[in-house]
Amino acid sequence: MFVAGGSQYISFKVWDGCPHGVHGSALEANSPLRRSVAVFSPSERSILARSHRHCMRVTDYELYAVPPRWQFLKLETSDGRVGWGEVYTKWHFAGDSEPATKNAVDQLLHQYVLGEDPSRIEYLWQAMYRSSFYRGGPVHMSAIAGIDEALWDLKGTAAGMSVAELLGGPARDRIRTYRHVRAHGEDGVSDPAAAAAAEARDAIEAGYTAVKLVPTGGLEPIDMPATVERARDVVGAVREAIGPSVDLALDFHGRTSKAMARRLASSLEAFDPLFIEEPVTPEHDRELARLAEGTTAPIATGERLYSRWEFRPIFEADAVDIVQPDVSSAGGITETKKIADMAETYDASIAPHCPIGPLALAASLQIDAVAPNALIQEQVILDDAAAMRYVENDGVFDLTDGFLDVPDGPGLGIEIDEDRVRELAGTNLGFDRSPGHRDDGSIGER
Repeated sequence: MFVAGGSQYISFKVWDGCPHGVHGSALEANSPLRRSVAVFSPSERSILARSHRHCMRVTDYELYAVPPRWQFLKLETSDGRVGWGEVYTKWHFAGDSEPATKNAVDQLLHQYVLGEDPSRIEYLWQAMYRSSFYRGGPVHMSAIAGIDEALWDLKGTAAGMSVAELLGGPARDRIRTYRHVRAHGEDGVSDPAAAAAAEARDAIEAGYTAVKLVPTGGLEPIDMPATVERARDVVGAVREAIGPSVDLALDFHGRTSKAMARRLASSLEAFDPLFIEEPVTPEHDRELARLAEGTTAPIATGERLYSRWEFRPIFEADAVDIVQPDVSSAGGITETKKIADMAETYDASIAPHCPIGPLALAASLQIDAVAPNALIQEQVILDDAAAMRYVENDGVFDLTDGFLDVPDGPGLGIEIDEDRVRELAGTNLGFDRSPGHRDDGSIGER
């Protein structure tokens, strides 16, 4: 930049009609591709800056299916940049079939994203959502989510900033996370309560300050008192093992009818759960307000809700204390941030659902960073070396005093080992989700 006649000017190098200087790296002076050097006024500079933005286009993509049953999406641009996102697998791989989300991703990218400017994330989100006449639901919103995450990763990489910085800057530096503990009710363990307590102690020794468990197996619509007692024994043993300075979250996993949810909540609230998650399935969310009135335990739900429009009724009913949108299911970073903002206006916290891979966790942490009402972050990969093999800078997920730092590198803040992704793609993807049979042979929740 130099000054002439009291005005400031900036030098741009122009290559194939795309100016470089404000938004992109200038070509080397001796590059044969360099066309010319021009000097522009401030107003012309603004026009050229916008012109450069429109020079970048999404040119290609690849959707990798990798073990255990995850999908990593890579977007490529005309200027050689790459962005990554994680598409939730709906439904799971069975035999040689592909997950439903793969076809959805293919269609959305070809119809609305390829050839477009990747920096226009809100525009592309609206195109993918509103141009689909039959919109919403797990498949559509999960496909949008993975694409949206990759677009944010691209935008952050291009800007040299984390997604959290692009969203206004972090409200926090780190977020608590928890480890899942098994209740051992259905795996033949002779003393499930003792086994669960031992796992909880292991979690504390590993540095966690919170654990979560599903206290029951499949249930009858109205189950026997012994079922409630077994759940109480397990939860009580875990609480005794971890003491009052470690949080204990309970996940009913939608397995309970409204009657059993009331009975279990009443029996287990004495153990001061951090929250009771999914006491009923989303079809029965209208029961949440009544359940909340009958217990002092905070109520959480949301992993099977996919947009702010689906969350709105539970906010308006004052039915929950914590919502759990899944960034790879609920429309990506763009939509999850809006859900978090809605939750704040209703004095509700967020605890993003994240039972899948490292890209989804990195995206969730970017949301946690900018949401003042973020409470705690779910994850399943910190203790899994196989999950971390896809990440070159896996130190970003180091646990410290029960917290995860928010990755502050460009974009999502993690670096994917694409060679390893390619090596493992298409292998060991099978997942058997058999029906949950009750004792009488009928099908129940599981």
